[in-house]
Amino acid sequence: MGCPRNVCFMTSRSLLRLTLAGAVAAGAVMLATLPADASKDPKGKAQKTVPVRLLALNDFHGNLEPPTGSSGRMVDENGNTVDAGGAAYVATHMKALTDRNTIAVAQGDLIGATPLISAAYHDEPSVEFMGKLGLKVAAVGNHEFDEGYSELRRIMKGGCHPVDGCSPAGPWKGAKFDYVGANVLFKNPNERTDALAALGQDKQVKQLLSDWGVPALPPVSIKMMNGMPIGFIGLVTQTTPSIVTSEGIKDLKFVDEVKAANVASKLLKLLGVRAQVVLVHEGDQAEAGKSPDACSATPGAGNRIATQVDPEIDVVLSGHSHSAYVCKVKDPAGHDRLFSQGGSFGRVITQVDLQVNVKTRDIDRASVVADNHVVTRTVTPDPEISSFVKTWQDRVASVANKKIGTISADITNAAAPSGESSLGDLIADGQLAATKSGGNAQIALMNPGGVRDNLTYAGSSAGEGDGVVTYGEAFKVQPFNNLMQVVTLTGAQLKTVLEQQFTGGPNNQAFTKILQPSANFTYTYNRGAAWGSKVSDMKIDGVPVTDTQSIRVAANNFLVGGGDAFVGFRDGTDLWSGPLDIDAFVDHLGQNNPIAPPATNRITVVG
Repeated sequence: MGCPRNVCFMTSRSLLRLTLAGAVAAGAVMLATLPADASKDPKGKAQKTVPVRLLALNDFHGNLEPPTGSSGRMVDENGNTVDAGGAAYVATHMKALTDRNTIAVAQGDLIGATPLISAAYHDEPSVEFMGKLGLKVAAVGNHEFDEGYSELRRIMKGGCHPVDGCSPAGPWKGAKFDYVGANVLFKNPNERTDALAALGQDKQVKQLLSDWGVPALPPVSIKMMNGMPIGFIGLVTQTTPSIVTSEGIKDLKFVDEVKAANVASKLLKLLGVRAQVVLVHEGDQAEAGKSPDACSATPGAGNRIATQVDPEIDVVLSGHSHSAYVCKVKDPAGHDRLFSQGGSFGRVITQVDLQVNVKTRDIDRASVVADNHVVTRTVTPDPEISSFVKTWQDRVASVANKKIGTISADITNAAAPSGESSLGDLIADGQLAATKSGGNAQIALMNPGGVRDNLTYAGSSAGEGDGVVTYGEAFKVQPFNNLMQVVTLTGAQLKTVLEQQFTGGPNNQAFTKILQPSANFTYTYNRGAAWGSKVSDMKIDGVPVTDTQSIRVAANNFLVGGGDAFVGFRDGTDLWSGPLDIDAFVDHLGQNNPIAPPATNRITVVG
């Protein structure tokens, strides 16, 4: 059901006409032909409600291989930190949780900011995996637009990449699930005339169109389960234009999520679909170290959507913030509504069990029960998916050996007396360069524990030659696939973050961890000073930092989330997410040749 895959990828006019008019027609037929025994169980016994199970993933980001480092660990329901994620393990857990009542869904960022195994082939492997997993509906996330709207359409519809051609798997056949995005509209209002004509004289639908605009993607998808229609509304964060490349979305606008959801809800209601679920790529930050089933989210953009969308909407499944939580919020009518999210990188599957009233075709809110399952690696990995992942690992081997830059000498992660390393400083420089335009970053800070290997001048057995850096070598240095993020800190808050490098403070830092600064940021620290008074003389581009000034600070999402006990980052505001850290590093290596080891003179030590 929903927008037919073979008709939703034409011109904007055709897309609108077929998305709305076709959806209305298809929905009418669907509802008119409900089986007569829809209110009976398999044994023919009458029943008042029928069960539905939703299994949801969000922010997978192409992690076909088990993610490493902090990205591959998750706090479970018992408070233990366990290894989690990996496509073969996701498949095993999904199969164990799937029953005859199941619909698999997702809340965006399935692709984009992905590891080499997926990114090298424009994320076709990850989308294919989702099809194998049985996914039926996914909201678009901001990262689905990383390569632009045209590329998203290709991923949805099929066809070889216009520049790189077909992958080793052959012509791309398109996604086997519906991508939906009700708040993604075309900017051109002239599309409306043809759309209105195609919809005939239906005043209600015309009014909806007037309120809505011209959808660039199918806004809703309708799935049948146990004789009941379930409507899914897709939404993506309205901040998308500020976190993706503008050229790729120049013909689109991203409108308020609540307004779009309410219009889509009315459309579903016109079709007779009362059981309604929002899949939204926007969410809130949860408290670190909490059970994934706890309601530990601090109310923010996600909570605004979950509490303000139309009371007809029964469930809100979220994404984007990479947090795990299960909350119950009040809708505008004062009724309880589920609001949840399942972490990121395939580490959590959200299970939602509910009952649909046969008479009203609406979800019984009291029946809704949610559980975030950690995708542990203690189970047997699915053999089919393991083989699938191995195939793509073999295919990407040639990419790993690709030359990306040159160096004039070894650049290592060995710490100087200040705690800096030449490689850590180099990475910070690349991160600043990658986040200046989109995130307006002014400085960058890199955690030393994330610098996992050295860049050596001598050539390897792959035969690339002395001084040549390959993609695989760079990936060994930055293997965690963290997202680059930028937050605003005051000068005083930045000083607090730097104080948290040292032991003895309230953040319980186990041992000193000196953050690696970008070249334009310098400061002094005194080893013998009391905690809280160690850092001084901070300067950006030679200009002293004041306590009250606002500073855009770039770091990976591990640090921004308070990792390595740098909890001061959590006070940052105006969060922006950009490319993977490995992509920032590779781009920097490619644009500066040859690179010499940076001098480790950005931090001055006294005392």
